[in-house]
Amino acid sequence: MRIDILTVLPEMIEGMIHCSIVKRAQNKGLVEIHLHNLRDYTTNKWRRVDDYPFGGEAGMVMQIEPIERAISSLKEQRAYDEVIYTSPDGETFSQPMANGMSLLTNMIILCGHYKGVDYRIREHLITKEISIGDYVLTGGELAAAVMTDAIVRLIPGAIGDEQSALSDSFQDNLLAPPVYTRPADYKGWKVPDILLSGHARNIAEWRLQQAQERTARLRPDLLE
Repeated sequence: MRIDILTVLPEMIEGMIHCSIVKRAQNKGLVEIHLHNLRDYTTNKWRRVDDYPFGGEAGMVMQIEPIERAISSLKEQRAYDEVIYTSPDGETFSQPMANGMSLLTNMIILCGHYKGVDYRIREHLITKEISIGDYVLTGGELAAAVMTDAIVRLIPGAIGDEQSALSDSFQDNLLAPPVYTRPADYKGWKVPDILLSGHARNIAEWRLQQAQERTARLRPDLLE
């Protein structure tokens, strides 16, 4: 898999892609992640990527020219499954969406900034718009980092124990059950006896029951 991220602030993402599972996945050759500074695709001496909006609205808008140049340059080198725009009014990112995107070969993620991008970019160049929640960020860099992390960890081989990813919250529309580790008794706070029993079937049934109970109590919308 290859992920190309277009941004005006690559330094906001650089730290994340060089840490933990995402770093190991790159070291194993499972994924390539490339950051592209949109200012490198400008033609003005100030390397500006934004301008005032037509109609007089407050704020600044990302220009079409550097973004189109960046996307066209990448498409000349390879085919892309998706060109994604991080937007607060996009489809809400979810675990099933991450599962599907982990099967893609190449994708571009365009990070929005300022008041957003010239709408013609969304009309003609973007194939999918994604939001990570109903709130507004300074830019789409954090959203791109969140999506990249969620996607990369699902690539076979990225996590040492692949079953771990399959048992994460939301994989089956349930929250994960409680987890415990040593010591079994800490200041009188004890691990449930069932987890110490060694009875695999009973433990599996307990975990499912706990997941269903926690989901009904904390996120009943998932059961709907």
